Amino acid sequence: MHEEQGPVRGEIRSADFRRVSHGLFLPIVPETDGQREWFRELSAWQLVLPDDAVFTHVTAAALYGWWLPRLPEFVPVFAAAGLDSNRPRRAGLICSRLDRSALSQVRHGFPVDSPEEVLLRAARDLSLLDLVVMIESALHIGDVTTESLAAFCTTSRPGVRRLRIAAGLADGRAESAWEVLLRLFHKFAGVPVDPQVELFDDEGRFVARVDLMVHGTNSAHEYDGAVHDERTRRTQDRRRERRLAEIGVIRRGYTAPDLVHQPRVTLQELDRVVGRPHRPTRLRRWTTWLEHSCFSEVGRRRLQNRWLMSGQWSQTA
Repeated sequence: MHEEQGPVRGEIRSADFRRVSHGLFLPIVPETDGQREWFRELSAWQLVLPDDAVFTHVTAAALYGWWLPRLPEFVPVFAAAGLDSNRPRRAGLICSRLDRSALSQVRHGFPVDSPEEVLLRAARDLSLLDLVVMIESALHIGDVTTESLAAFCTTSRPGVRRLRIAAGLADGRAESAWEVLLRLFHKFAGVPVDPQVELFDDEGRFVARVDLMVHGTNSAHEYDGAVHDERTRRTQDRRRERRLAEIGVIRRGYTAPDLVHQPRVTLQELDRVVGRPHRPTRLRRWTTWLEHSCFSEVGRRRLQNRWLMSGQWSQTA
């Protein structure tokens, strides 16, 4: 995807251009949205990338339209090029070597590596929790299948072990990234659930489809994002809760702070739902995974520091 006023390679001193990186400029286009401007930046990077280069990692994941974790403030552009190609070294770009022929696809007019390769590349940086979210999205969209991932994970390439573990936890039925986290929280807490359950009344009429249904209970647990705070949506939600109550289902809504900032309070509620004693030790796995992920400030800072140490990006893709 390219603009009429394309990117320019060279040194430009003009208020009509903005600098993307060393020797790479874009003409300023007023009133452009964030995605359109990002596409323009990728077009600029293509001026310095080899002809056989493909975008990969979280850059390609965004082009595929997958859910991403909350990434750090500084996110470089990720690309990969053939072994015989010259890899550009510029601030804001991390270009790896391909030790194989790229199985490229095209998204929004840009070449991207195959979905499985993109996930493997990301697995070398991202945490397991971040990876599960990305894999779940790729499964939900249909860019990968459990079978294609399983076959891909039989190799011994760097990152495969982490990718294999994350793939084993992905379900593919979630409809948002935070819904994935809510399901994993239940799993790590030892509370079995079924995702995306359709509920009907005694006469067989459809009532609602809920995010998670807790085994052996009448409790439906769902993630409530910011959209649920909108006035129209609140009215719809209350009406839906009344319909669920009519068939004896109790809906409980959870938000990001419930999972990130107050997980112990959330665990206590789950313990009451399933009627068991509260044991804080059940949180150990969740808190460990959360701390290492981009869903925590510590995890984002760790990842950003890793990316800023650009000298480590000499490995092959």
